[in-house]
Amino acid sequence: MAIAARAVPIALEAGALIRDYFERGVATEYKGDVDLVTEADRASEKLITERLTAAFPDHGIYGEEGVRQRIDSEYRWYVDPLDGTTNFAHGFPVFCVSLGLEHRAAGKDGEFIAGVIYDPTRDELFMTQKGLGAWLNGRRIHASKTKRLAEALLATGFPSRKRHASPNIHFYQEFTLRSHGVRRAGSAALDLAYTACGRVDGFWEFHLNPWDTAAGALLVMEAGGAITRFDGAPFRLDSSEVLATNGLIQQELVGLFRDMFAGRELHPIPSPAEFAAQRAAQQR
Repeated sequence: MAIAARAVPIALEAGALIRDYFERGVATEYKGDVDLVTEADRASEKLITERLTAAFPDHGIYGEEGVRQRIDSEYRWYVDPLDGTTNFAHGFPVFCVSLGLEHRAAGKDGEFIAGVIYDPTRDELFMTQKGLGAWLNGRRIHASKTKRLAEALLATGFPSRKRHASPNIHFYQEFTLRSHGVRRAGSAALDLAYTACGRVDGFWEFHLNPWDTAAGALLVMEAGGAITRFDGAPFRLDSSEVLATNGLIQQELVGLFRDMFAGRELHPIPSPAEFAAQRAAQQR
């Protein structure tokens, strides 16, 4: 894992940096109406950019906080210096550093070839390289063996902005009714990493960015899982949607997405009186 291994010290150093900021507390500001950014985001991206440039001088860098460096290079790093900024700013300890590498051969679509995700609050390092598997703190990881949605634990996320325009609340309701539950932790990179190591059986989200998914998507695939768009089409970095699972429940979820977008298989929301009646009936 030459490439991924060389990126590991960079992720660890950036993770230690943001953990220090987290413990001290940082000032928060907005980039837009509701998207948060902190000095930790910017300091982490600066550090990562310097370290990647030194380690891979011919590689491009595409960072969440604005770094665009040699982006026409054959190799390009997608950098999320602090995935889970809202959690971070509120003192909720679920966030990470995510570094994903894309190889773009002339005339071909880019492909994921390496990724590192580091969670500094749990000291968990996820690492992957194309064809060499997925690893957590040096231990090989695999997606779960859950075969049915009814037995699955899922994860999702919601956008910071224009939440009123996001249809995901409808999918959240339907998937919650059909599964063991849905978790909303606030870090897409960790949601993908957790899908790869079997902590959740699947993850879906609308409107993610390449820096959110580049490392996690390869982790899922190398762990034996599947990652597509909602209709089952191949996932790409410019995809506006992501559906990642253990592979075993993929088609069931793709079918449910198809039915829901067509207006089928939807449950009406009960009124308070109906909900109280249902609960009373269950307690008899």
